[in-house]
Amino acid sequence: MEHHHGHNHGHHHHQVEGKNLLFSIVLNIVITVAQVIGGILSGSLALISDALHNFSDVLSLVFSYVAHKLSRKKASVNQTFGYKRAELIAAFVNAMTLIIVALFLIYGAIERFFNPQEIKSGLVIWLSILGIVANGLSVLLLKNDADKNLNMKSAYLHLFTDMLASVAVLVGGLLMKYFQWFWVDSVMTLLIAIYLIIVGFDLLKNSIQMLMLFTPSHININEIISEVHKIHGANKLHHIHVWYLNEDELHLEAHLDCSEDMKMSEFNVLLDELEHILFEKFHINHINIQPEYKKEEVSKDFIVQD
Repeated sequence: MEHHHGHNHGHHHHQVEGKNLLFSIVLNIVITVAQVIGGILSGSLALISDALHNFSDVLSLVFSYVAHKLSRKKASVNQTFGYKRAELIAAFVNAMTLIIVALFLIYGAIERFFNPQEIKSGLVIWLSILGIVANGLSVLLLKNDADKNLNMKSAYLHLFTDMLASVAVLVGGLLMKYFQWFWVDSVMTLLIAIYLIIVGFDLLKNSIQMLMLFTPSHININEIISEVHKIHGANKLHHIHVWYLNEDELHLEAHLDCSEDMKMSEFNVLLDELEHILFEKFHINHINIQPEYKKEEVSKDFIVQD
């Protein structure tokens, strides 16, 4: 069986900055402690909600950092892929925590809406400003990595939504200070929670698709078959599987019926062309092809449940 990695074409690896993540963890610990104390003293549910979200940030960022480090460990005879999928697991867990925190906030906001309490708005305003500045800095640090790595995107989304939550808390604090609209605290909490569910669900869906080895949404199996069948010497591509191992490595494995009984050196030429086409047109950089010639099988469907 031929197994080509496509290293000649490159993997588009993006080395994320773990130190930026570590700095963000420290910042969020400071914010969490400050907002918990401030929320209790002021009586603001929105501030406590923001603190709770920040605490979930700390946990998710620590998880992301550990996953980031694990993903860099080399493969071994017991872990032949290394820990390359650790970051996908981190993204999945982080997405789940976003949704769970959001549901908890919705419950608290509805309860508080029917039983509004007077809130010390001055403390809310200053602590929300602290949250905006600290989370804003963390967001800027992770922005570049978030565009290229699902794990970093999950950490970035936690921080970005928390920055928006702090903005909402600030607006609420100002309205409470100047208009005594204490019900705004509950409304802002609900808005924060709804936004968390939206971004969390999208992240959850993407991480599940990768963990379940689903065919990536941008890949059309029929188009792959059509392109491969244009190659001289290729007869029929079947038993096809396409999946992401992690965000850098897109794999394809399949059986290929050859149109003639060729030598291995001739098949290597065919394989080089196939590898080039799959990388250029579909960005597949790990290819595992089993060559065949007039091999009798019960089924030679494109997709086969092994």
